[in-house]
This record gives sequence, C-alpha cells and structure tokens, in this order.
Amino acid sequence: MTVVYEDNHIIIVNKSSSEIVQGDKTGDTPLSELVKQYIKKTCAKSGEVFLGVVHRLDRPVSGLVLFARTSKALSRLGRMFAEGEIHKSYWAIVHECPLQPQATLVHWLVRNERQNKSYAYDHEVPHSKRAELDYRVIAHSQHYHLLEVNLKTGRHHQIRCQLAAIGCPIKGDLKYGARRSNPDGSISLQAHAMQFVHPVSKANIDITLQPEGEFSMFF
Repeated sequence: MTVVYEDNHIIIVNKSSSEIVQGDKTGDTPLSELVKQYIKKTCAKSGEVFLGVVHRLDRPVSGLVLFARTSKALSRLGRMFAEGEIHKSYWAIVHECPLQPQATLVHWLVRNERQNKSYAYDHEVPHSKRAELDYRVIAHSQHYHLLEVNLKTGRHHQIRCQLAAIGCPIKGDLKYGARRSNPDGSISLQAHAMQFVHPVSKANIDITLQPEGEFSMFF
C-alpha cells in the first residue's frame, strides 16, 4: 500500500494485487485496516479511527482506491459514485487484440454468487444488469496489447467479464479464460487514474499512476 493523496476528508492509496479492500473469509488483514493503522500512526490519534469504504477493487487487481476519512465525505462520495461523478480509468493487458481499436461495449451481466463470477449476454435476461464501458487500444508489445478502459457502470467483475466476452480475457485471469496465471497470482488490470471534484473543498482531484512493473513495457 502506498498513499498517493490525503487530506482531512479523503485518502487515496495505490493497492497492490495481493491486498483485499475489506475483510473476507480468508481472515487476511484488509487494506481498510492498514489505512486506519497508517492514519492512527501519522496523525497520532489515540481513539478509534474513522474510515469509510466507498468502492472496491477485486483482490487480484491493483491500483487506486479512495477512502473517506469523515462521515460527511463518505455520504457525499457514495452519492457521487452512484451518479457517475467519479471517473476511473483502467489499464488492461490482453493477449488477443480486439477487432476494433476502440469501441463501446454493452452487455447484460448475471452474477453467480456461488462461483463468484459474472456471465455476459448480448441481450437482457432474467436477473441481469446492464453493463457499459469504453475501451481503446493504446499500445502493443511482441505478445500483448494494452487497453485503456473507462467504466460507464459499476458491475461485479465488469471489465474482466466484458473483455472476456469479446475474446480478450485479461492476462492472468484464469477465471475468465486466460491461458495461464501470472506468477504472483495477480491479473493484469490496474485502476491507474481517478478524477473527481473533492466532496468538501470542491477542488479538482486528478490522480494518475506512473507505469511500472509489466505496464512499463508499453511506454
């Protein structure tokens, strides 16, 4: 975990692919607890630290995660996410290049809770939710292609599922059809940029990660 922005109301961290945002059945220490510990130490707080989780990234996904440090920020950020006022961009490495260099994908996703997996359909089916994203191919290497993805909706495993549905599963994502896993258990998907208006100060927040690791080979 690396802190990339913080003030009295919000904190943004760069999550590694091994970290979970909130606790689960594994019992591993979640990112939310690590951030609380960081705030408690750096701010010398003696009491309980408030931290609100406003969105999540899948465990094998890396990148930017936004937390609220006050209840005022939490309520406002929740509304902003629901109304699409927080813009997130992702990088995805895929083995198969999409047929179109850029496009908008629309599917109807059905989540299977038992399998922890979503299934994509090209038409509405029972219990499905509409999912929309934009992608564009921005770079190539000898064997892989780098896509920039912008979400229009926020569905379970949306990017992973929709890219797999067009024959372009994300590198390392065995659950959605990748040929092999990544050595560290990650998938090659990173939330690399985030833009929004601060929920309290109204300042423009624009955070972009620099390419590193396997993403740096494209730049």
